[in-house]
Amino acid sequence: MPRKLLYLIVFIEGFCSLGAEIVALRRLLPHVGSAIVVTAPTIGFFLLALALGYASGARVTTHFQSVVARNFQISAVLAGLGLARFTVDGLFTAVQPTWLAYLLFIGGVLCPIAWLLGQTVPVLTNLMKHARAGEASGYALYWSTLGSFLGSVSLSLGVMQWLGVSVAVLVCTLLLALGSLLLTTGSGVRWPQGAKVGLVCALATAINLYPATEVQETAYADYTVKRVMLPDGNNPRTFFINDSLASMMDDSTPPRYARYVQHLRRILLEELGLYDKEVLVLGAGGFTLSHQEPTNRYTYVDIDPAIRQIAEQRFLKGPMQGSFIVDDARHFVRSTQRRFDAVVVDVFSSHTAIPGHLVTQEFWQDTRRTLAPQGVLLINLILDGKLETPYARNLLATIESVYGRCAVEVLHKAKPLSNVVVSCYNSSRAAQASTYTDERNQADTDLAISH
Repeated sequence: MPRKLLYLIVFIEGFCSLGAEIVALRRLLPHVGSAIVVTAPTIGFFLLALALGYASGARVTTHFQSVVARNFQISAVLAGLGLARFTVDGLFTAVQPTWLAYLLFIGGVLCPIAWLLGQTVPVLTNLMKHARAGEASGYALYWSTLGSFLGSVSLSLGVMQWLGVSVAVLVCTLLLALGSLLLTTGSGVRWPQGAKVGLVCALATAINLYPATEVQETAYADYTVKRVMLPDGNNPRTFFINDSLASMMDDSTPPRYARYVQHLRRILLEELGLYDKEVLVLGAGGFTLSHQEPTNRYTYVDIDPAIRQIAEQRFLKGPMQGSFIVDDARHFVRSTQRRFDAVVVDVFSSHTAIPGHLVTQEFWQDTRRTLAPQGVLLINLILDGKLETPYARNLLATIESVYGRCAVEVLHKAKPLSNVVVSCYNSSRAAQASTYTDERNQADTDLAISH
């Protein structure tokens, strides 16, 4: 086997194995979020399957090219069909609980791809007859790792950003199909092999690119605008991000919005009486907080550059009100020199999941430095309606460890999950509290001091 061809094959293996892992993490995002408890096991299972693939490849003693060609064919099928949005969404819809669907996806799609492609380097280094063992394995691993690097960078920063996740799936599928054809060139079975590969490519193209869908994919999220039925609603519609309701509005005069958005607007405009002030919104959602609201200046920060165009064209039906900055919320509040009269935190990666770096004490300290001296922080959370879970208690305690006592309003008290709006003031400070008892009751003294 020509050395350049061998290096090309292991380059494709590295490119597509890491590409499959990146696409898998992105496909899981709408269903299980992006928390470390999801990404770490996913990467761990992938590496375990890759290690087992190395061991399996080391035991192959004959028919080296045909073994790798077969592995590439099967991997092309698994990637092209198993990583398609249609397949992943269908799996998580049909299988409950969610953790079982996750295990089926990892065990049935991602790990088999890693195991099959992991055999490539140990198998093909057997064909480097005139090279030392160290030289053969070293160069093979170099080209494989180089492929992994370029695959992860080009797919995440290029293909997925500009062409979508489905195109990234198709790129990996076509490269694996090409690799299988290159491995069988000259073996005398070109036509049957070509027919199989052609069928795989056609099926992958059909399932990834051609099904009619309302979902618009980006590297960060799936966006959908859906019509809903509301009493007395005028063209009511909802904006879904990663299969979670992010915002709602209609064309009434004045428009009707999601309840939590109306509540936030009432706090800003009526209760706080903000006029001609600077308002920072972390997490764009549907840009409805500033919709037809000209009294204040709004600045939206969101990590996805595509969300503005999608929201304006498909949801708002017009330009958003305010300015838009593409940035990570944590990075923005840490680096900006601007100060705002109000900061609204409305960041979610899925229905209930806030990115882990946006719930820590350090993040809330960074939000505080962006506030004007008399500024207010408004936070939209989705928690259990009774605020009894460890997550609800600990998250609220983390916020109050920075801001002191905050107002907590549960908007849907009878529901298992509810929007919870937290209001904190920059003028407040965290302080140690005391308990009133019959033996030592300082309530009257504290009341007098407070007044």
